Amino acid sequence: MIDSSRYPRLSRIDSPAELRQFDEAELPAIADELRAYLIESVGKSGGHFGAGLGVIELTVALHALYDTPDDRIVWDVGHQSYPHKILTGRRDEIHTVKQAGGVAPFPKREESEYDTFGVGHSSTSISAALGMAIANARAGNDRRVVAVIGDGAMTAGMAFEALNHAGGMEPEPDLLVVLNDNRMSISENVGGLTKMLGRATGSNTLNALREGGKKLLGDKRKPAAKFVRRWEEHWKGMFVPSTLFEEMGFHYTGPIDGHDVKALVAALKVLRKLKGPQLLHVITTKGKGYELAEGDQIGYHAVSPFDPELGVVKKPGAVRKATYTDVFGDWLCDMAAADDKLMGITPAMREGSGLVRFSKEYPERYFDVAIAEQHAVTLAAGMACEGAKPVVAIYSTFLQRGYDQLVHDVAIQNLDVLFAIDRGGVVGPDGATHAGNLDLSYLRCVPNMVVMAPADENECRQMLSTGFRFDGPAAVRYPRGSGPGVAVQPELDTLPIGKAQLRRRGARVALLAFGAMVPAAEQVGEELDLTVVNMRFVKPLDRELVLELARSHDGFATLEDNVVMGGAGSAVSELLNASGVVLPILHLGLPDTFQHHASREDLLAEAGLDVAGIRAALLARWPGLARPPLQTARTAAS
Repeated sequence: MIDSSRYPRLSRIDSPAELRQFDEAELPAIADELRAYLIESVGKSGGHFGAGLGVIELTVALHALYDTPDDRIVWDVGHQSYPHKILTGRRDEIHTVKQAGGVAPFPKREESEYDTFGVGHSSTSISAALGMAIANARAGNDRRVVAVIGDGAMTAGMAFEALNHAGGMEPEPDLLVVLNDNRMSISENVGGLTKMLGRATGSNTLNALREGGKKLLGDKRKPAAKFVRRWEEHWKGMFVPSTLFEEMGFHYTGPIDGHDVKALVAALKVLRKLKGPQLLHVITTKGKGYELAEGDQIGYHAVSPFDPELGVVKKPGAVRKATYTDVFGDWLCDMAAADDKLMGITPAMREGSGLVRFSKEYPERYFDVAIAEQHAVTLAAGMACEGAKPVVAIYSTFLQRGYDQLVHDVAIQNLDVLFAIDRGGVVGPDGATHAGNLDLSYLRCVPNMVVMAPADENECRQMLSTGFRFDGPAAVRYPRGSGPGVAVQPELDTLPIGKAQLRRRGARVALLAFGAMVPAAEQVGEELDLTVVNMRFVKPLDRELVLELARSHDGFATLEDNVVMGGAGSAVSELLNASGVVLPILHLGLPDTFQHHASREDLLAEAGLDVAGIRAALLARWPGLARPPLQTARTAAS
């Protein structure tokens, strides 16, 4: 429960309606309390941090002036939504963010009527808000719609598609886009838009001139109005970088100080009354008000629980276990040293995908394309056409956004591109939008693709080398976090394409395990004396070994941290069916649902993919496995 002595105003705000009961002069003080409470709360829970601190004043101003939830505020990405959640009835639960049963880390429609659009991927806010504005106009209501988008999210093509549509509509939609310009995404923003916004300066006189001219000239379709509009846009473009937005049909206002509540309120009061598409450009600082976060905006983007007095401090003596992301980052640099054709590409995920070291050691071969997954994939295709060997480092859930390009631009042309797919399978606290539950299904159906899933850290390195040396499109899909702790060998060894590894020769039932499921399969295999196979390749499967085991076993169980529908287990069933083999087969994988936010371990257990769940499923299907076999099993060498 919030301490009313420390937060005398915020403790009285359980909804934006109560915020609107305060005098406007008190809004700066409310913003100060909200910032302090966010620091305290995230210090207890961990979570996304810097982005929320940067929009404190903007959040207060929007909820103070707009009649939410009837008026719609659409937050882009959601990293910046914690202050919004605190003001909209989730103040006392915000410390549960990302925890099972707790507050969702991103806007979620099922959680609150104030979360107008569910989001976890960037650059969707303008499209969604425009759709709302069109539907509201059709229904004949005067509801206002606001999209709040960061300058990093504005680098995605989808944002410009929405701007182009909104600005060219007749009649004009009533829509406000707030461009939150802090020069940062998770890491520094890149690209021409960032440079343009960096040159921004305000021009209140020109804004006033334009509004006055619109009233004087009336219908913008009249020749005189068209002439003056064109003249004004070019004149304004000499002073401020608004021409881009103006040419797309938006009335540009700004830039203004996004941490000046009074200035924000004044601007929003005017814009709330204006018709047509509006764009308000605000300048903010990521991590504003917490000195350590302002000084290390990348490190404080998302944090684990910490003491606000000390900041994020590493525990003395703690040894950090290498993650699959670390394995990839080291492999990328090692392979780059061995082959100068290697090019590294990331869609704005340098830190998350493990390219920090590569970006420093091979800057001329490092390409951060901003939040533009489609472009990242086709850029790689173009490089491959000219003999380069591109490696696209991308999260599983983000590759979904570039799927058309993977199919049309890479696979159909059979181009030599390696996809290093991080966060495959169950991810955990970030919820459904970041869960890589679908990738084995959407990858294995694409012709020409080779799809691999490592069982441990060293095998991940070997698979990356295998995919890199393979002549054609290949994907290595690995989970978030660390593996079983297998030592990584320095060699750049490859594996034979399509060959599985027999980990244990047992009896009765064979467990065909893919990727991260291998360690649990081995444990259950030991307990029940079953055959265990590290399948390694989802595509192509080891047909020879699968058919040999089908002849010597009573049944199969496939294990994968991917949805069962269309996944790796389905590939095994298809192989058996095509070969005319009839064999009982149990598919263990993720259910046909979107998983909520919780720890990876909790979600695996919930899906029955921990050791206890796997054992129970096997015994339910084959009760006789509880009895020891007649012969003692032999451990098989790979």
